[in-house]
Amino acid sequence: MDIDYIENEASLLQPPAVQRRRIRPVDDAHPFDLDAYISGYSGRTAFDRLVHIISTCPTLAPQALKLAFAQIEELRDPTLYQTAMNAYDAVADLPEVQLPPSEFCSVNTVWCEDVTKKNQAERTKLEVELKTYSNNMIKESIRMGHRDLGDFYRATGDYTQALKHYTKSREFCSTSQHVLDMCLSVLELVIEQRNYSHISSYVFKAEGALDTASAAAASNTAPGSNISAAPPPKRSAERDQVQSKLDFAMALFHLGQANYEKAAQLFLKIGPPDSLGDWIGKLVAPGDFAIYGTLCALASMSRSAIKSQLTGNAIFSAYIEQEPYVRDLTQSYLSSDFKNVLELLERYSTRHYVDIHMYSHVYDLTNLIRNVAVVLYFQPFQTIRLDRMSVAFGWTVDEVEKEVVALIQSGQIQGRVDSQNKILKARKVDHRAELFARAIKTAAEIQSTNRKLLLRMRLQQADLVVKPPKSRREQDRAGDLLQGD
Repeated sequence: MDIDYIENEASLLQPPAVQRRRIRPVDDAHPFDLDAYISGYSGRTAFDRLVHIISTCPTLAPQALKLAFAQIEELRDPTLYQTAMNAYDAVADLPEVQLPPSEFCSVNTVWCEDVTKKNQAERTKLEVELKTYSNNMIKESIRMGHRDLGDFYRATGDYTQALKHYTKSREFCSTSQHVLDMCLSVLELVIEQRNYSHISSYVFKAEGALDTASAAAASNTAPGSNISAAPPPKRSAERDQVQSKLDFAMALFHLGQANYEKAAQLFLKIGPPDSLGDWIGKLVAPGDFAIYGTLCALASMSRSAIKSQLTGNAIFSAYIEQEPYVRDLTQSYLSSDFKNVLELLERYSTRHYVDIHMYSHVYDLTNLIRNVAVVLYFQPFQTIRLDRMSVAFGWTVDEVEKEVVALIQSGQIQGRVDSQNKILKARKVDHRAELFARAIKTAAEIQSTNRKLLLRMRLQQADLVVKPPKSRREQDRAGDLLQGD
């Protein structure tokens, strides 16, 4: 079995470049229920999302800090207290933000000391067990020892050591199922750390191990040679569950690469919530799929594709039920009610920005959806007044003109703007002139080809042909005779 060594495990765990944080409001125009939102998550992802909310929504920072402190005591990493307090203090230092000092939340020092002692004792125990297994050369026990140490270091926040032991365990994998388990553990780790660029390699390895394991299972259940072949077995529930996890991981990879069309296709392909097993809540909530898939689809897919793959998708409808406004957003888009589309995007922008995976893409996705809406609205018209477009989109005339000019410059709208009369005119296309131009171009190509043929014929008639050497002619003649035989 091939072994993959990672020269620098820390390179997989470096967080992506941090963009300038956009402070988001929480008010009647931008509603957001923190308690309902965070109840859909558990473990480390719940803490990470609370810290992100502290940095993104100062209005909710005190409440989020209290919830984060409560969440820490359900984990095994005392250093998270400092992480949460640093995030809160960084927001409190902003000149436009007024927050109470972080002293209103106290650190449970007794719990920290107790957990630190337990972690030290368990680490010593696991390291001794692994050393014993290594001395006894028990391959399966060594693999499990590395796996257990990887789980321990992940729980205690040492992700570099966790990745080291997970990848080291592959050296002692004896079956495809073991390789698959290792890949899924690494995928959980890199998704938790939002290192999207490293997801694809482990997804491909996991898919290879999954295919091998499925083929082995099929061969074990194959009938004997004296019995008629049975129909191919249906995909097992375990395979569907693993495949859904891999589809979700690849969707996040494409989202991280800003490849929104492929991300949308994979998000819409994911099976029902129970097919993701313990990843629901541990890494993602069902409502997140509705937001990820819908925003990516509206920004990159055609209307026909949206109708067939999104609105006509019974499985994805179960995710949309978790975020009802997503259905209104899709219906408004398909019915060309673009003003309502933009209003919904703005109203729920805080919900989009507080998501740790979607945060850095919300601005780009919103712009793409707005651009597509303008292009679709203008398609049926030869000319249209900008004030009519301003009513349809809820913008001022100047905003419409600025948006349209940008789309014309990018080539998405074929037209021109009459700035004096505030009219957008489609560029007239003379189909007759295009036809004649294509005909003339084709005639010129034919004429050039005919001239070359005539020149070749004249050269042959004048015996001005460079003949190959005699030895070459004999070889060609022998080859022709062989072909004739």
